[in-house]
Amino acid sequence: MSNVSIKTVREVEGIRVASQMAAETLLAVGEILRPGLTTDDINVFVHDDTVKRGGWPAPLNYHGFPKSVCTSINEVVCHGIPGPRALAPGDIVNVDVTTIYKGFYGDTSATFYVGTPTKEARHVTEVARRALALGIAEVREGARLGDLGAAIQQFAEGEGCSVVRAFVGHGIGRAFHEAPQVSHVGKRGQGLRLRAGMCFTIEPMINLGDYDVEILSDKWTVLTADRALSAQFEHTLVVTKTGCDVLTHRSRALTGSEIYPDPFAAAVAVRA
Repeated sequence: MSNVSIKTVREVEGIRVASQMAAETLLAVGEILRPGLTTDDINVFVHDDTVKRGGWPAPLNYHGFPKSVCTSINEVVCHGIPGPRALAPGDIVNVDVTTIYKGFYGDTSATFYVGTPTKEARHVTEVARRALALGIAEVREGARLGDLGAAIQQFAEGEGCSVVRAFVGHGIGRAFHEAPQVSHVGKRGQGLRLRAGMCFTIEPMINLGDYDVEILSDKWTVLTADRALSAQFEHTLVVTKTGCDVLTHRSRALTGSEIYPDPFAAAVAVRA
């Protein structure tokens, strides 16, 4: 507990500004996605859009990561490195945007449909979207991290999917990754007790097959071990006395993704 910082009002507002910039960039990404676009095209767009807003893309040169955004297609779970691969009709692609602004970080991602998704692609994507909403709905002062992990795991497994164990959410603020680690599996009543002012991400990675993953020789790209589809959604939030404030909340629906309501709206409905 001692290494998990409680953010001041000023710090939360700094994270909020960076988070809203990241959210706006992600919204803009949704408007350009189409078959034939390469993941490097997405990278150039995210880099330019982030800089245009006065921010800086946090992934660039982070522990040697060579690009400004992570783009993860189909069987890629996370940390996909943008390159020449072109989007094809029926693909799903997660775009993970993190913006630095005035020393604060904001982190958000979504999985987009490229053209018309297959039944399987739609299923894993919508399970991931709902899983994030259910995790958010568990957050409030006095709750435990195991509560949100349990909610995500129970739902996803009940829908015939699995939850990746090897990668987790994280604290965020003046650093990209801080304590605590936020597992997306767990048991109710266990884990760190939440306090108002804690800031962290929830970002469940949901697989259509097994939860095991494989990291490629580039030391970044994470694939499902069985090459089944994977989808992910992510928000940055701050714990409050009665719930949480989603700092990367979007002002409108994501083009090419939100066939159903925004996960934050769903979470509010669940909590109510």
